[in-house]
Amino acid sequence: MSSQIIPVEPFDCVVFGGTGDLAERKLLPALYHRQVEGQFTEPTRIIGASRSALSHEEYRKFAQDALKEHLKKGEYDEAEVAKFCERLYYVPVDAKAEQGWGELKKLLDDGKERIRVFYLAVAPGIFGPISEKIRDHKLITKSTRIVVEKPIGRDLASALELNDTIGRVFKEEQIYRIDHYLGKETVQNLMALRFANALYEPLWNAQHIDHVQITVAESVGLEGRAGYYDTAGALRDMVQNHIMQLVCLVAMEVPSSMDSEAVRDEKLKVLRALKPITEANVEQMTVRGQYRAGASAGGPVKGYLEELEGGVSNTETFVAIKAEIGNWRWAGVPFYIRTGKRLAARMSEIVITFKPIPHNIFDAAAGRIAANQLIIRLQPDEGVKQSLMIKDPGPGGMRLREVSLDMSFAEAFNVRNPDAYERLLMDTIRANQTLFMRRDEVEAAWRFVDPILKGWEAAGQQVQGYTAGTWGPSQAIALIERDGRTWHES
Repeated sequence: MSSQIIPVEPFDCVVFGGTGDLAERKLLPALYHRQVEGQFTEPTRIIGASRSALSHEEYRKFAQDALKEHLKKGEYDEAEVAKFCERLYYVPVDAKAEQGWGELKKLLDDGKERIRVFYLAVAPGIFGPISEKIRDHKLITKSTRIVVEKPIGRDLASALELNDTIGRVFKEEQIYRIDHYLGKETVQNLMALRFANALYEPLWNAQHIDHVQITVAESVGLEGRAGYYDTAGALRDMVQNHIMQLVCLVAMEVPSSMDSEAVRDEKLKVLRALKPITEANVEQMTVRGQYRAGASAGGPVKGYLEELEGGVSNTETFVAIKAEIGNWRWAGVPFYIRTGKRLAARMSEIVITFKPIPHNIFDAAAGRIAANQLIIRLQPDEGVKQSLMIKDPGPGGMRLREVSLDMSFAEAFNVRNPDAYERLLMDTIRANQTLFMRRDEVEAAWRFVDPILKGWEAAGQQVQGYTAGTWGPSQAIALIERDGRTWHES
């Protein structure tokens, strides 16, 4: 089975930070894959821009090396790479000075009729200066879009300021705030499961669902990001954006259509319905953790403070939250959230646990009846699993057994699973903002997260140590088990 590839209109994509880690690992491979799939229409160009003094040919060599390193086995095709490199250009640009902007304008003027995308794969601190330079040099056309990466601020005040800065240059419909989690195939399938089937949506409420768990676990540590991470922490780095978006997709009402504004309107309602967590209840509703020395599959690993090279820090590398949504659909249904670094495995999943049967007609010899669960795996093996109770085969009487209906996307469709950036980049070209965050969504998420940060500070809530290679501090287990529930472990 293969999906239908719909070509996009010709475009120029200018990647600020074109020699950076994101461009090397994600953006260039994603764009290469879309070319291989036949999605580009000529003439399409990709223009790298950064302070490095490179020629067009040197940048093409950089891209070639990036593709060799980051494409999977069998994906690197010499002819396709040569064709891809022909569409690559490079301009040395200083975001805060005049250097390179005239050259960039001259290059872009050759394609005024094309869709024009500015991708800001740079630190948020220069979003504003780049936006203003784009305006000052008259590079904005009627078909221009700007893509900005997280973090959109480090609190509500800075998010408002950053949105204002970009908003003074670009219209809201031109701004694409990217969250790569929303581009994952399984996240897309969450909407398909809910809204394209009669099976789940009638049960998708407090009458039938006991609780929801969302886990985004990483087995790695800082990986050279100590400077950024120690000023951010798990709450800012993962919860405010990725996990809040997953909560929205699980909890949103059925939109009137798949129109981007209809979908984002419903997501916004979820964020606004989240019950506040403040100094008064922050210690009951949240857990902060920080990993200590331990072991991973590769052997012994250092603790967080050791990775900071002797630093002292109360930054959380793990956070667990019991969140509640104050509306009719979800009243009384807790959403248990956890995310962290140096955990037991790399794994992201959403677990919907349904309420137990109201009355058990089977005798004790039949065994325990487990609650049904719908498990949506985001990584590493994307798929959907539904647990059911059945009779254990054989003539020995009624014995009940839990089994799973398990669908792996890789096995079911036998196709390459596109990276999230591939979908999101093409959605940008198509001007489809469904999978991008609107300004009011970003700010509503901060309005939920900000009081938690302030509550931690006011309550003096310290990080709880946990051994690297485990599932976090014991307090996170207590957070869910005091409600008579337990964390799901695949």
